[in-house]
Amino acid sequence: MSETVRTHHRVRASELVGRNWLNTGGKSLDLEALRGKIVLLDFWTFCCINCLHVLDELRPLEEKYSDVLVTVGVHSPKFEHEADPVALAAAVERYEIHHPVLDDPELETWKAYTARAWPTLVVIDPEGYIVAHLSGEGHADGLSVLIPELITQHEAKGTLHRGNGPYVAPEPTSGTLRFPGKALFLPAGRGTSAAGTSASGTSDGAAPGAGSWLVTDTGHHRLVELDTDFHTVLRTYGSGTKGHADGPGADVDSVKPTAQFNEPQGLVLLPEDVAARTGYDVVIADSVNHRLRGLSLADGTVSTLAGNGVQRLLETGPARVDEDAAGFTGRLSDHPLDVALSSPWDVVWSAKLNAVVVAMAGVHQIFSFDPISGAVSIVAGNGLEGLLDGAAHEAWFAQSSGLAEDADGNIWVADSETSALRKLVIDDDGTVIVESAVGKGLFDFGFRDGPAAEARLQHPLGVTVLPDGSVAVADTYNGAVRRYDPATGTVSTLARGLAEPSDVIVDHTHVAGSEPLLVVVEANKHQLVYVPIPKEAQQVDEGAVQTHRPKSPVAPGTLELTVRFTAPTGQKLDDRWGDPTQLKISSTPPELLVAGGGTSVGLQRTLELSSGVPDGVLHITARAAACDGPETADGEIPDHAACHLYQQDWGIPVVLQADGDTELVLDLRGMD
Repeated sequence: MSETVRTHHRVRASELVGRNWLNTGGKSLDLEALRGKIVLLDFWTFCCINCLHVLDELRPLEEKYSDVLVTVGVHSPKFEHEADPVALAAAVERYEIHHPVLDDPELETWKAYTARAWPTLVVIDPEGYIVAHLSGEGHADGLSVLIPELITQHEAKGTLHRGNGPYVAPEPTSGTLRFPGKALFLPAGRGTSAAGTSASGTSDGAAPGAGSWLVTDTGHHRLVELDTDFHTVLRTYGSGTKGHADGPGADVDSVKPTAQFNEPQGLVLLPEDVAARTGYDVVIADSVNHRLRGLSLADGTVSTLAGNGVQRLLETGPARVDEDAAGFTGRLSDHPLDVALSSPWDVVWSAKLNAVVVAMAGVHQIFSFDPISGAVSIVAGNGLEGLLDGAAHEAWFAQSSGLAEDADGNIWVADSETSALRKLVIDDDGTVIVESAVGKGLFDFGFRDGPAAEARLQHPLGVTVLPDGSVAVADTYNGAVRRYDPATGTVSTLARGLAEPSDVIVDHTHVAGSEPLLVVVEANKHQLVYVPIPKEAQQVDEGAVQTHRPKSPVAPGTLELTVRFTAPTGQKLDDRWGDPTQLKISSTPPELLVAGGGTSVGLQRTLELSSGVPDGVLHITARAAACDGPETADGEIPDHAACHLYQQDWGIPVVLQADGDTELVLDLRGMD
């Protein structure tokens, strides 16, 4: 349908209840204080990449309608660490959130608004009634139509109040670095320290030939090259202004840097022979720009290597997925600047694939980029969010955020949303098999050492391979560095008490025979620190837990699933090639779902749940395609209309009980 459908009944918005408020100057807010404004509730959690996408989607709307629109972030934590008020305050600063945030650690407001997924958006009109309930990303276009409609309606009624909102900026806490993301060692001869001078031409205490460290200064939207003391700044790359621009990135020969990044994350140094052919040395995962960038260390020039700047949605674009003797290739394009990417978070060089491997966090997949040919391919993952091993094209990932190559050419993966350590086993012919070393699923985490099957991590972001072949993990939300030993199949703890470590790298600057060290990027203390690798690691068992989120009671047997979707005003469902909606359904454990799984068109499905499984998770992906423009005389969508794909993945924890629900209703885009 082309018009927004609203029911005749009006639902009063529930009060905003939580532990505390941020970005309000210490004041508490309630709906009465917001009466007269259009209120947009954004239910989010700071671990969630989709939530971070929505923050950026909303910024233009917040700026354009600043006198009538008040966004309220309702932080409803998934992980235990996210319920820490200090960690939440750091996240609000890190992601430059310029609206009030309600700290809702007990999920009181989450439950009052029947949120079932991160992110969820709820629109409240100036009189305090709910007018829209939206799940997932990609709703900015619909909101840009709905908000003017509400402005016109309530100005006519005299119920709209213009003026400043309640946002009060907090005091900044960072120093030279601001929420650094990843680090990369630059050996002697490839970084500024080879000359022993800083960008200003002074020695600044740098040791010639000792190498240096290149850090993504994520919160300052730039790169910083540090001496091995972690304090002396040798050079910076990028203007420090959020954005996307190529060109001079460093003050070399008095040329002012104009290159721009937007929350850069992972870094990889190309082999020298590859760098000589491409003209750049370092590949950067420029996360919010949805691009891969190149940096020439010789002159500081920054270039764009891959990505058109448009956030990729699953299975958009001309993908060619081939299954042949070489295994799953998933080649997307030989024209890298035309390809849509989604929040690339880390990069590593693969000797076996002869390419840069990319953790494409936003679509839960692993990509590759060939610097010589420019080819962009899918290495592993079908885009469904969760933990599933097997052949590359069947595997599930969940916001993979850290990568490292081992001596055998396999790639270790820090899979953050499943709190897992995964492994890409790459055969000589390029065939990839996905295995899990540590981790159980989307809602299982903890802090426990011991046998890998029982060990638990909590939202890890970084990984590196130690000299003995074991694997160190930046266990971010546990504030620890953990070690997995493949030889014994056990997990131990190397260090604790760190402030959200986001990366871990083996130190390369100490002489042979000395105790090896790790370099840890301590994001929430805005610094790099050395951590020794003890011969006997600590042993920790603080338990295994599940996400603090209520399980939905459902009855065994028949469960009727309905996903509601209403196209925004000015859009029409794109039915030119049949039903433009689709559901993909599976479960963990697989035995939970007796019937009704798989992929088919339509947004309604009858499921059959097993009576022999006490609880589990239903994995549901809903999609709908709609196109812009007025309808033609015959009611058809006009040629060349702009079209949009709406998609949301739900992982819904359920508990089976006789008096449980027999219906499940979800909103992809529901209007009241």
